[in-house]
Amino acid sequence: MLYLKERERICEIARIMFDRNLTNAAGGNISIRINDEHVIMTPTLMSQRKFCRLKPEEILVLDYNLNKIEGNGGITRESNMHIGVLKEVPRAMTVIHAHPKYAMVYACMGKDMPIFYEACEKLREIPTLPYGKACSVELAEIATEYFKSRKDEIEKHGVVALLRRHGILIADKDIYKAYDLLERVETNAYVALQASSFEEPAYF
Repeated sequence: MLYLKERERICEIARIMFDRNLTNAAGGNISIRINDEHVIMTPTLMSQRKFCRLKPEEILVLDYNLNKIEGNGGITRESNMHIGVLKEVPRAMTVIHAHPKYAMVYACMGKDMPIFYEACEKLREIPTLPYGKACSVELAEIATEYFKSRKDEIEKHGVVALLRRHGILIADKDIYKAYDLLERVETNAYVALQASSFEEPAYF
């Protein structure tokens, strides 16, 4: 089996994401750049049918034209978004797309997320990108252009954007750093929503 260790890492992160309410049965997907020839990626319906309980052989090995080299399952309809970001952001080694419940409030309202949590300050901004229909070429292009515009930041920290009415997208240098950002942004979203109940937001 090709890239067993990397495929096992994706299985681990996918399970944790689902168990910690960082994505839901409506979807989510993960990819890792292996080299200049291959990317590995979660299959379609990983959440809806498998509840993110994946086996290494279900993680797909793809080339950059989305031809399947190895793996059991279909190619996710959001593969073009992952491939777009990985092609245009050479230092990004992994992409995570998820539907975290608190961050989804900002995504669905079309609002940029204010940064309250100190652990998110390095991001500089957590924007909600313009709307593109889920799984569409348009959405892939919108996401790719944004991440391309911030590609030089990847060396210092990951890049995060909310997808209007859809979820979150994160690119970083490795899968554990990307997952860490997912947790940080979801915590920030929770704090920001709770802070909105106060008369004067506690910005520092």
